[in-house]
Amino acid sequence: MTMIRHAALLIVAAALTSPAWGGKYNDKVSVGDRAPAWKNLPGVDGEKHSLSDLADKDVVVVVFTCNSCPYAADYEARLIEFARDYTGDDQEVALVAINVNRVPEDRFPQMQERAKEKGLNFPYLYDETQQIARDYGAKWTPEFFVLDKERKIVYMGAFDDNAKAAEVKSPYVEPAVTAALAGNAFDPAETPAVGCAVRYVVERKKKKK
Repeated sequence: MTMIRHAALLIVAAALTSPAWGGKYNDKVSVGDRAPAWKNLPGVDGEKHSLSDLADKDVVVVVFTCNSCPYAADYEARLIEFARDYTGDDQEVALVAINVNRVPEDRFPQMQERAKEKGLNFPYLYDETQQIARDYGAKWTPEFFVLDKERKIVYMGAFDDNAKAAEVKSPYVEPAVTAALAGNAFDPAETPAVGCAVRYVVERKKKKK
């Protein structure tokens, strides 16, 4: 075996055994990856919610959001409209919002108040551990992930190209959902999300005595 051939085989072997790389704008997951699942997260409706509860849905849209971010607030009306048009018991699509921030205005009781005030018509879940957002590599609120029937990520990033609804020129999530329902790919499959940084808690290591 020549040195060149041996080196090539080593490169292929490394590629097959190395962990998956993140996407262009995401350090954790890529389009085509199986979506991380959440389990028994409390919702503002008083129920516990898991991704497996949505097994009958062909497409699931996950958005990491919160109460306190003005960008997230700008998208609330669009999310309500999207849920009205695409989701429901007789529809093939589900929309799930997840908040992981721990600041006072983003705590669960405040989420319940916000949902009632705004008339949110989709599940709004809280993960105090922040683990599900970390698993998705979410950095911003809002940040969107479209999952197909096999629960693979087919799109991730922004909802559209402008936080100001009147100035939107290119929607992303809605055509990505339409493509996923038809079994087609959507281009672009990844866009940079824009919003407020997810407020991750940095765990401090205990000093050794």
